[in-house]
Amino acid sequence: MDARTSPQGGFVPYHRRAVERSADWMDQARGDLDHARADLAGGFYEWACFSAQQAAEKAVKAVFQKLGHEAWGHSVAGLLQELAQRWEVPEELQELALELDKAYIPTRYPNAHQRGAPRHLYTRQEAERLIAYAARILAFCEGLLAAP
Repeated sequence: MDARTSPQGGFVPYHRRAVERSADWMDQARGDLDHARADLAGGFYEWACFSAQQAAEKAVKAVFQKLGHEAWGHSVAGLLQELAQRWEVPEELQELALELDKAYIPTRYPNAHQRGAPRHLYTRQEAERLIAYAARILAFCEGLLAAP
């Protein structure tokens, strides 16, 4: 296993692997984004936020797959920072990723909050915003995957 350090000191380990599966990762990213939209429509705002984070994470991991690596970790911002070692990643996407990362744990666990279940603590507006952020990161990654 190899490991690299992100510009902000974060640790982003990855493995070299033999099978290139970027299409599978991107397909799952699209499915997660569809799931986020369905959760939004159903009023499950915490799950919509989490699924949006997952969509963005998997889209970035698809790019790592295309590069011949299997990225580990769940921070979209951290993964994008590592990706910025090879491609220009717009600063705005980095900021969107930071917000998406905040939906990784607290959307699912009551003990991540002072009180209340996550299902009562997320709003339609938050879910809509995070879905839009994930869609932008997904589109960026699709563009990288389409590049020669």
